[in-house]
Amino acid sequence: MSQDPGPTTATAPKRPGRDRYLDLLRTIALVRVVVYHIFGWAWLTVIFPSMGVMFALAGSLMARSLARPAWEVIRGRVRRLLPPMWAFSAIVLPLIFYFGWKPLKEEGIWWFVKLAWYIVPVGAPPFPWHSGDDSGLLEQTWAVQAAGPLWYIRAYLWFVIASPLLLWAFRRAPWATLLGPLGLTVIVGSGLFTIPGETGNAITDFAVYGSCWVLGFAHQDGMFEKVPRYVAVSASSLVMAFGLWWASGHLGEDGWDLNDIPLAQATWSFGFCVILLIYSPSWQELPGRLARFDRLVTLANNRAVTIYLWHNMLIMATIPIIDLLWEIPYVDEHLSGFVESVYVYLMLIAVWPLIGLMTVSVGWLEDVAAKRRPRLWPSGAVNRNKGRRARA
Repeated sequence: MSQDPGPTTATAPKRPGRDRYLDLLRTIALVRVVVYHIFGWAWLTVIFPSMGVMFALAGSLMARSLARPAWEVIRGRVRRLLPPMWAFSAIVLPLIFYFGWKPLKEEGIWWFVKLAWYIVPVGAPPFPWHSGDDSGLLEQTWAVQAAGPLWYIRAYLWFVIASPLLLWAFRRAPWATLLGPLGLTVIVGSGLFTIPGETGNAITDFAVYGSCWVLGFAHQDGMFEKVPRYVAVSASSLVMAFGLWWASGHLGEDGWDLNDIPLAQATWSFGFCVILLIYSPSWQELPGRLARFDRLVTLANNRAVTIYLWHNMLIMATIPIIDLLWEIPYVDEHLSGFVESVYVYLMLIAVWPLIGLMTVSVGWLEDVAAKRRPRLWPSGAVNRNKGRRARA
């Protein structure tokens, strides 16, 4: 990367159209998130740090968009985010109240302000830690799990709002802007200084993933092309090694789950994203055998917000569906032990049709938010008589 602070050398032109390599990475990240939330395998956070990757990809797209006036870009990004968020809130909030949430007792009058964050997620929307009934369709922590993805929406929104200033700073002091969030993570994510409550969570999220977001700027501006690849990979490997070393001394109840170790998450995700982006081939089409996944990749990218918002709820919805198997006499008498042994794998199988159903039901709101014609299944199917599709 160049240390030249001058803004005149900052932007390298990119070829028009979607970068299918980045689209593929986003699809892998979404699938990994779903698998992680089903199985809870801590090692998945090491094998592929999805959140860091998603923030880096979003940062790259944001830097590209900021060739237009900043206010126009921010307004467009916020507009694309809110309608899918409103659909989620319109279903989840009534369910939370139905199952006995009494926020005035828990939050006081302040909950009226917090409730607005289900509409514009500048803060963490409130939810009860216990709701439902262990003997019913929804176990007591369902609201916590349903609201789990909302931290990402909040962080994404703040990164979008901060991007014009971050990009301005990056093009004048690239190294300070790139590494600054890692330095902040050392302070707020290592125990040196603790900020309580949701304010602390928001600052920690910004610190942990800020360098990944700014890496997206570096990728879009072509700065990786100015660094010998072996230098970038070697330096990134050292940063990642530090992350694993730090994690080894700060393992929590879930072991090597980097989500619980902010400094390890920040450094590992940063190094991982550097390597992914420095090898970025900028595909206009998926090559070779990857081409068979083209429609899946297109669908996942056109419905990324819907998939991310709803996947936890849909994972929970697989439980009562799978439990219906015990209503079949033969299964209850002869296969109950087998069903129990493969239960989580059945959840993995069952969740994808539910995600598909939710994509058809509310995913079209992403098109409306982007001022596109609503589509039920935007997989980018090709009409060969009319040539190539236009990728959204």
